[in-house]
Amino acid sequence: MKDRVIEQYERYINPGLARLLRVMGLAQVEDEAREVHVRDREGKLYLDCVGGYGTFSFGHRHPKIVERVSAQLHRMPLSSKLLLSQPMADLAEKLAELTPGDLQYSFFCNSGAEAVEAALKTARLATGRNKVITAIGSFHGKTFGALSASGNEVYREPFQPLLPDFVHVPFGDAELLAQLVDENTAAVMLEPVQGEAGVILPPRGYLRRVREICEASGALLIADEVQTGLGRTGERFAVQHEAVVPDILCLAKALGGGVMPIGAMVARPQLYERYESAPLLHTSTFGGNPLACTAALAALEVLEADRLAEQAKWKGEYLLAKLRDLQDRYPGTIHEVRGLGLMIGLEFTSDALGALIMSEMIAGGVLTAFALNNLSVTRIEPPLTIGQRELDRVVEVLECALQSGREQLQIS
Repeated sequence: MKDRVIEQYERYINPGLARLLRVMGLAQVEDEAREVHVRDREGKLYLDCVGGYGTFSFGHRHPKIVERVSAQLHRMPLSSKLLLSQPMADLAEKLAELTPGDLQYSFFCNSGAEAVEAALKTARLATGRNKVITAIGSFHGKTFGALSASGNEVYREPFQPLLPDFVHVPFGDAELLAQLVDENTAAVMLEPVQGEAGVILPPRGYLRRVREICEASGALLIADEVQTGLGRTGERFAVQHEAVVPDILCLAKALGGGVMPIGAMVARPQLYERYESAPLLHTSTFGGNPLACTAALAALEVLEADRLAEQAKWKGEYLLAKLRDLQDRYPGTIHEVRGLGLMIGLEFTSDALGALIMSEMIAGGVLTAFALNNLSVTRIEPPLTIGQRELDRVVEVLECALQSGREQLQIS
């Protein structure tokens, strides 16, 4: 079966991706998933510590979310786009209730990149300005506008020239950013924690300082919480660690409860003034469909009822302590352990060791993945529902991988 599927990837999807999956030891065919586990067609069970890069915060097939989506599927999965949608209205109201400060109006789409595109267009529309400042190492998506904002030249360079008036600055350097924000700056867009760069945390007070810079200049602050949002870092939203209210908040991934794709841009009311007279300036055919909105509503209810942000906080602290103990006991392997909540990065002393450790962990039944913009970093982003026993299993498999890695690469 797996040989047939990998051949189909090579012939009909992406031959380069097929080769990469072979090299990484990922040429297995996934078959079913439940809670924190994924099973392949050969019956092997994996503990999912990739979590769809933050998608499966509620685990796989959460029963409450699946039940609600199933009921909606048999009622009305997609919208007529002409009549009013109760699920979309309910979801928008719930997001206005849960998001920080006076964030109020939601635009719904299908992915994080689409949420970023909506945010960029809204920022330019509301301010009448063009310039957008983002961070080096950032990842905002691979559509044209989102890629223009992303801070990795590897993905940007083949598609140049991209959109003009995007400026990239080092993440965490608020004073340099202050020098570059001017009267033509529409927005500063940041991830509160950089995921694809390798789980990079900014200096304490950085987001508050950026908020002050934006307010002084009339620029908007866009928080890209596609990966950090909905409890991942130990707060509902990562900006809440510094009590910052952005002008625009971008969500996706976990918002669909691990069942449906959905993205959202949530904005302050004054940014919607131009949309009052021209409400169709930015739309999406499938965005805000009843099935996805129902999944998101159920996910938000689970987030609050099960206090998943609080769970992520203590579980993250527990796992970080265990991982730092391994760092001490296996010198020369782990350069740094960092993270917030259950968004954790292990930076190894070389790309080769990082790739080897990831391969060994997958062979040991734990799914992990390297950071897209930093191949020496392996990310650990399990469902927030993961139990302590499973966290201990992650540490156990990692320790075996470290032992094997040291022997194969002759690290003393």
